Amino acid sequence: MDLRQLEYFVAVAEEQNFTRAAGRVHISQSGVSAQIRRLERELGAELFDRSGRTVTLTVAGSAALEHARTALAAAEAVGQAVGQVTDLIRGRLTVGMVIGCTLTPLFDALAAFHRVHRGVEISLLEDNSDRLIEGVRADVIDLALIGTAGAAPDGLDSLTVISERLVAAVPTGHPLAGQRRVTLRDLVAHPIVCMPPGTGLRAVFDRACAAQSLQPAVALQAGAADAIADLASRGLGVAVLSESMAAGYRERLTARVIDDIETPAVLALIWKSTHNPAVRELIVHSRQAFTKLDPARGLSPVP
Repeated sequence: MDLRQLEYFVAVAEEQNFTRAAGRVHISQSGVSAQIRRLERELGAELFDRSGRTVTLTVAGSAALEHARTALAAAEAVGQAVGQVTDLIRGRLTVGMVIGCTLTPLFDALAAFHRVHRGVEISLLEDNSDRLIEGVRADVIDLALIGTAGAAPDGLDSLTVISERLVAAVPTGHPLAGQRRVTLRDLVAHPIVCMPPGTGLRAVFDRACAAQSLQPAVALQAGAADAIADLASRGLGVAVLSESMAAGYRERLTARVIDDIETPAVLALIWKSTHNPAVRELIVHSRQAFTKLDPARGLSPVP
């Protein structure tokens, strides 16, 4: 039995699929299968039930899983302890980023971190904010850039990057473009184009509508601000964006702050633990990168 076999075992258990597990550990599916079979022979028991569409743990597999995770964590801790003494950080970092985010300081932070700590393997994944939060809570993701409504999730450490109001963005000639004040009730009289559920911006919008018992007609949804702006500029609906998002489209769209939505849309970095020295270092680089946001683009960092 070796750590590589335990790593493959944990990957298959968590992915419930040999193909996805193979992609996660960067070897062929046949290689993963062979190592799992070898481990099962050594233990004298089958670890997985392979009869269904998804791979599930047997009773023996369930009994082994937490011990395998503990062994892998202990092995990683050994490397980290030695790394701290020798000023060399090794290991892996899984970083999450909300779909449709156009802010590049996170990439600057990753690049600066990589230049200093080349012994750390970095994985970057995109998902909606709700699933990223779940991933951080479950220790599947080390650090994530998420959108949220008003405040960072309870029980997690966070760094607020941007906190700003929601706006309605419309093309020239739209009735809302001529109003000095726009309320939610004004807004829901028109088709809406906005982010999908699971994103921070949509959570702010949905909660505000629910508080006033309003039922908006969400005509179109898109995960990227560019797509929302393009749809709105073609007259397909009123775009609901944050202030800094809308600032990038001022040549095509007129933005009005939605007067009665006071809860801000927040963009924040979140993490669960800094026991991993690589996470601590990446947070340092992230703080430095996000303090350099360009105010001229409407992107002002929150102290």
